[in-house]
Amino acid sequence: MSLDILRWQCDFTWSLAELHLRELTPEDFLWEPAPRCWTVRQEADGSWVPDWEEPEPDPPPVPTIGWVSWHLGWWWTVTLDHLQGREPRDRTAVTWPGPGAPTVAWLRALRSEWGEVLDRLTATDLDGPAPFPWPAGTGLTVAHTLAWVNGELMKNVAELGQLRLLRAAAA
Repeated sequence: MSLDILRWQCDFTWSLAELHLRELTPEDFLWEPAPRCWTVRQEADGSWVPDWEEPEPDPPPVPTIGWVSWHLGWWWTVTLDHLQGREPRDRTAVTWPGPGAPTVAWLRALRSEWGEVLDRLTATDLDGPAPFPWPAGTGLTVAHTLAWVNGELMKNVAELGQLRLLRAAAA
């Protein structure tokens, strides 16, 4: 798969993300659409901690927009770490900035950093072994990682959009 197609797919998906990010209010992020939710909770020190269980319950709790936005930021941060040769951060080290503009700015900054990484990749790089999210020796490539990012982004954008629309419809 060519880098041009992967970039186009990411750009297209991000344009859909922007439709929702522009409309989100701070209150949208912590709205709980069901009695059993995964969200982000503010600690006494002001930091935000996402709900998490391993193994994931079946069925998993319904996420809030806050949790989905943290999840998107978490996997994108760790993927960027891997592709740039940095020590990948632990899940608990990826902190959510809080409801509203801080999180929107964080996600936009990750998108910008992603574009910079894509600008540096060559066709040869795409054929190299995937550093993430699969274990070494799978035979998957950096191109597979880029395609995975696009798939995750599409899924998370769809979740954000659906939750935003449900909240708006319920108001």
